[in-house]
Amino acid sequence: MQTLISLIAGLIFGYGLVLSGMSNPAKVMNFLDITGSFDPSLIFVMLGAVVTTFIGYRLVWRMERPFVSGEFQRPLKSEIDGRLIVGPILFGVGWGLIGLCPGPALASLTFGGVSALIFFIALIIGMMVSKLIVRFI
Repeated sequence: MQTLISLIAGLIFGYGLVLSGMSNPAKVMNFLDITGSFDPSLIFVMLGAVVTTFIGYRLVWRMERPFVSGEFQRPLKSEIDGRLIVGPILFGVGWGLIGLCPGPALASLTFGGVSALIFFIALIIGMMVSKLIVRFI
């Protein structure tokens, strides 16, 4: 049951990414280009995500336990370390350079052609390399 609900949630999330334009690198790049061909429409997408998350967390944390699990999964670490700082920096740089992040990249595999596939393969390779680097940190 948990797998089915996760699949449905993932499909809804992917559909939302495609519908909103977050899986279109050109649209993302235009959003990030504030001095050129700026497209502010993704602000509404992000605002909708923030409002939905805010309301969702307020409702969920009132529950004794999740619907399909025995307990809530919370992070074990609370301190800020190098990995927590470097990771978001690399994420932001990659998002700014390419116009895709992992979620939209996965969604774009359905229609993005060869360039989306190449990006996704590079993403997987980057994730494997990062696991090797983390061992030395």
